[in-house]
Amino acid sequence: MHVSLDHRDGATVVTVRGDLDLDSAPQLAEGLAAALDRPAPRVVVDLSGVEFCDSIGLSTFVVGHRRAEAAGGWLRLAAPGEFLERLLDTLGIAGRLGVHPTVADALAGRNAD
Repeated sequence: MHVSLDHRDGATVVTVRGDLDLDSAPQLAEGLAAALDRPAPRVVVDLSGVEFCDSIGLSTFVVGHRRAEAAGGWLRLAAPGEFLERLLDTLGIAGRLGVHPTVADALAGRNAD
């Protein structure tokens, strides 16, 4: 798995590529920690390159979301594949965190119609 950070439009975009599981979740947690280590963090997690995600990966998103909210910011998910989008929706994570069709939509806070 690969995690990269990019700063755009006053937010940090955390791009994730590959499988997100027990072995790779610490790498994502480290990237999110760097993005969230600021006042009122605004973070978008680009999931377009995630091929697999287990419960550990999902919990990393929830923990990041809680940390962002506690600091007066937000964490949004963007561009999950069909399987991951269904999983997020089924588990109720999509409604809590906000899942957006593209990174641009997540940055702007726009949901799918």
